[in-house]
Amino acid sequence: MKKVFQLTVAIALLAIVPLSVNAQCKGFAKKMCKVELYPYTHDGNYHAAILTVGEEAELYKTFYSDQDYRISVCGAPGLPEIEFRIIDTDRNVLYSNKDNEYSWIWDFRLEASQQLKISVKVPTADGLPEEIDGGCVAIMFGVNEKN
Repeated sequence: MKKVFQLTVAIALLAIVPLSVNAQCKGFAKKMCKVELYPYTHDGNYHAAILTVGEEAELYKTFYSDQDYRISVCGAPGLPEIEFRIIDTDRNVLYSNKDNEYSWIWDFRLEASQQLKISVKVPTADGLPEEIDGGCVAIMFGVNEKN
């Protein structure tokens, strides 16, 4: 009976830990990345995940014509500079922060509405410890409503 109880507690803890990590990551996004959107209005969504060195994540989002947008991508302290690219449906790279000193933000306006892919990557870097636990990487979107 004692082993069944211990197993139940262990499973319950394993189920709670990811929720706690996701909540911390959302808190990081609110605290660190959302401020980079100003003076744009945050769209209300928090896109954040725990990534380690060498990992990549993608997000698809529809953007509308004649709107001014800002994308903010940031990573937790201890991670190397986060790379992000904006790619259209024809696989053209519209923006790469790697070519812009790893800027956290990009402001843009599209002539036609379209779905874009936002690709974020935590690159490998010299001098990093071999085992990094990972850290939160967040993508935030803002719209300038003063058009």
